Amino acid sequence: MFKLSRRALAALVLGTVLAPGAFAADAPKQIAIDWATYNPVSIILKEKGLLEKEFEKDGIKIVWVQSAGSNKALEFLNAGSIDFGSTAGSAALVAKINGNPIKSIYVYSRPEWTALVTAKDSKIAKVADLKGKRVAVTRGTDPHIFLVRALLDAGLTDKDITPVLLQHADGKAALIRGDVDAWAGLDPMMAQAEVEDGAKLFFRKPEANTWGILNVREQFLKDNPKIVQRVLAVYEEARKYSLANYAELKRGFIGVTKLPETVVDKQLKERTELTHNRIGAPQRESILAAGLALQQAGVIQPGVDVKATVDALIDDQVPLPTN
Repeated sequence: MFKLSRRALAALVLGTVLAPGAFAADAPKQIAIDWATYNPVSIILKEKGLLEKEFEKDGIKIVWVQSAGSNKALEFLNAGSIDFGSTAGSAALVAKINGNPIKSIYVYSRPEWTALVTAKDSKIAKVADLKGKRVAVTRGTDPHIFLVRALLDAGLTDKDITPVLLQHADGKAALIRGDVDAWAGLDPMMAQAEVEDGAKLFFRKPEANTWGILNVREQFLKDNPKIVQRVLAVYEEARKYSLANYAELKRGFIGVTKLPETVVDKQLKERTELTHNRIGAPQRESILAAGLALQQAGVIQPGVDVKATVDALIDDQVPLPTN
């Protein structure tokens, strides 16, 4: 008959006693998180190694992935190649409707990061002038949603224009080359086009720019609630540091983007507010308004309960530091 040694028996008994904990998810070996030029707080977070310091004692590696737009961050989240991703609130809502298993848990900025842009010599002066024109846009991002809403308000739809689907930086290049008539812009590329190429922001509506939102994979949040709480605490540290140290924020931003000070100041000083953190009523209302407008425009199917999806998207229960 098989016999257990005294040590093996003790281990088995101990394991039985600790069984409830044995079913808890193991701590991850790494945390994959994005950084983006439309999220300046993420640049400080990465540059200062704050997450690396926080999780060093746990032996958890931090993996950084650059997101070129909300659409890319959402693709990475859906594929499980990142655990945390920076997006616009409206983009996160559309992704949630399309089955992306994410939760929105934190506000990293209140930006005016998008507007409708045309070249300096263009005769386009209002949204109605876009009828029949070629417009560069990145599908699944706040600029795309901003464009759809602007067209709707002008009595047009995306069928009245020729969308040219390009990633943000390529859209800016296409506008400057004259390959398109207009562009649904995104900072810092939009600020660069404005400062260096004389591009005109012919339609602006700051309140239609939805908030900069940090999202997490639902499964990661379910498996690691305490780790998510710690990530947000470190994010909050980086946000406060960014507010208190503009010169360093600017230096880090220039280091990453290689953009001149005038361009960086236009984005960070004029069009980025970093004084918010919790997802509350203003964020919910902004995301809901965007979703209802998209539904009216036919982008979201009429049978979708937009409000219920907003409620399912937002998780405002992850605690943040109070000081």
